[in-house]
Amino acid sequence: MTPLLERTLEGAGMWSAVVSRGKRLRLTDLEGGANVGMLLYNALERHERYNMPDTLKGQHVFHLRAPYCLHSDMGRLFASITADSVGWHDTVCGHSDAALVKSKYGEHSYQDARNDWYRNARDCFLIELAKWGLGKKDLVPNLNWFSKVVSDEGGALTFVAGNSQAGDRVELRFEIDTLVVLNTCQHPLDPDPAYHPRRVKLEVFSGDKPALDDPSFAVRPENLRAWENNETYHALRF
Repeated sequence: MTPLLERTLEGAGMWSAVVSRGKRLRLTDLEGGANVGMLLYNALERHERYNMPDTLKGQHVFHLRAPYCLHSDMGRLFASITADSVGWHDTVCGHSDAALVKSKYGEHSYQDARNDWYRNARDCFLIELAKWGLGKKDLVPNLNWFSKVVSDEGGALTFVAGNSQAGDRVELRFEIDTLVVLNTCQHPLDPDPAYHPRRVKLEVFSGDKPALDDPSFAVRPENLRAWENNETYHALRF
């Protein structure tokens, strides 16, 4: 299938766009070791956004993988994971900020390095959010696609290197018109001593409306109920 849009995000690249209901977003790790931080908002009512606690507790999971779903804070679904060659995506570790990047990698300013300067995920998110009239108050816990973090019995978190290989991909089907905001900065717990954001290919495809027996709805009853809330929302609004 020919994509409606194809982009390659290089070196802490940023991207945001509204992806309409039914379309699919495919992310491909081009080098291995990629991380894609993502935030999601209702495109028409931007006070509704991705809710990490509801996504996890409603599906009894700590990390995401196919065929699980991404829930909003209004009891609806933003997206379903329809394809996934990785099998583990971090949901709890957030994103880097300027102080973290400076402490781990040193300072490499735009004035000195131009396009090779060291960016951080928080600033990248805020730059993209500003394009849509959003800002600091709209930041919520983000997803980190391709990254794996495990917890021991004491709750300590450990980053697992090599979780994603070159060519690995994850694909989302959007269940509501969604403002997607993302960047490819390194995971905040990545122990790599070098500043090295990996390249990621982004593709958007057209798609079809899911059936009631869709794997993403069958995996947990909460997902089907949330999708039914989507259907009511769309029936009354449009």
